[in-house]
Amino acid sequence: MDQAEGLRNIIKQSAIQSRPAARVITVTSGKGGVGKSNVSINLAVQFRRLGKKVIIFDADFGMANIEVMFGAIPKHNLADLIYHGKNIREIITMGPMDIGFISGGSGIASLSNLGKDYIDYLIKNLAELDLLADVIIIDTGAGISDAVLEFLVASGEILLVTTPEPTSITDSYSLLKALNRHPKFDRNNTAIKVVANKVGSFDEGRQLYTKLNAVVNRYLKIPLMLIGVIPEDHELVKAVMQQMPISIQNPNAKAAQAFNDLATALATNATDPVYHKRGMSGFFASMIRGNR
Repeated sequence: MDQAEGLRNIIKQSAIQSRPAARVITVTSGKGGVGKSNVSINLAVQFRRLGKKVIIFDADFGMANIEVMFGAIPKHNLADLIYHGKNIREIITMGPMDIGFISGGSGIASLSNLGKDYIDYLIKNLAELDLLADVIIIDTGAGISDAVLEFLVASGEILLVTTPEPTSITDSYSLLKALNRHPKFDRNNTAIKVVANKVGSFDEGRQLYTKLNAVVNRYLKIPLMLIGVIPEDHELVKAVMQQMPISIQNPNAKAAQAFNDLATALATNATDPVYHKRGMSGFFASMIRGNR
């Protein structure tokens, strides 16, 4: 039995043991500073309010935005799971409203070099996340690095966060262009949903999406949909300064209400057939398998 077949068997066994699979949503952006991590955290809060169990996986190992905004420093990360004998529950840090948080740390960079025993242990542990969460939100790094693209091509559902700034729209297009060129990208099994952030009004958010969608449709032929519009809100800035999600600190704020609308819209199309719920073990297995 070759390594690829062994990996498939591990995934199959994990899937059988951990049904149903969690919904994995990957949040990304073409550049930094557009509010991607704010979207991830507040979306998690709103999903909790809808009765969902949520875990955030911080895949932006160059930054620490999630832990700073949660006001919680993780003791362990993915590398401790892979190399230091920790189990999946030990590397989960609990944040507000019992939202779980996992730091990817340096463990992400070493995924492509794992041997069979490490893969076996990793996949079996990640399969447990499907028992612990209904929704897993992956917060990627910003920009067009190889690491970000690997996460995106492994995803069935992507939230692309962009703002009205011309550079943000241009960088969002550049990210989609790089994704489209990636040999592992499967447009038929990937739903890309745009979140227009930091806009002055719903109409401005709609116009932003229309601009981006027009050029993407013309040159890349990748289907996009507008899933959420988050207004510019000074209350959100105050919440960030106090290391508290706006959806908890001030649930009546404009931005918090918009995050609630975003979560509701995502929950409404949870059965969208364009993506397949593979769970967290299937997600990481796709990344590992693609790098071999």
